[in-house]
Amino acid sequence: MNRKFIDKVASSTGLLLAVVLLLAGGLLTWGYSFTNDQVKTQLSEQNVTFPAAGSGAITSLPAADAAAVSKYAGQQMLTGRQAEVYADHFIAVHLKEIAGGKTYSQVSAAAQADPTNAALANQVQLLFRGSTLRGLLLYGYAFWQIGQIAMYAALVAYLGGVLFLLLALLGFLHARRVGEQA
Repeated sequence: MNRKFIDKVASSTGLLLAVVLLLAGGLLTWGYSFTNDQVKTQLSEQNVTFPAAGSGAITSLPAADAAAVSKYAGQQMLTGRQAEVYADHFIAVHLKEIAGGKTYSQVSAAAQADPTNAALANQVQLLFRGSTLRGLLLYGYAFWQIGQIAMYAALVAYLGGVLFLLLALLGFLHARRVGEQA
């Protein structure tokens, strides 16, 4: 078998893989940038600010939740990580306090069984609004997290692309130096 031919085929395949990986890296970078920008834009338009450090809104939380929320005290919510903390360590705590830990569906069922109970009706509304807000923030967090994964995948694709490009160039160089039957 002709050694030059084998080197050229292997190097061409490596070059093709390099191009594919570099293109994939570019698309993944675009995906990361898009998700990051969308989450930041949407959250900034809501103008949600974490409670101030040392405020009753933070100190009244359970210790683990207070510690999580305190990291962002006084800051405007702009990232998916902040949305997750606000949803899971601030809103979720308050939702548990509304009806003794019962969920929206449990309280809603009780309110349907007793339609004249104004307190239950109020709890249903509060739980619905809070659960909806919490869910929307967690969707923002999930979207942001997908962007973070795209960023790491882009870095891997770029590194792989550069590696295959170098290997392909070395392969073409080797093909020029080796004899036909080596």
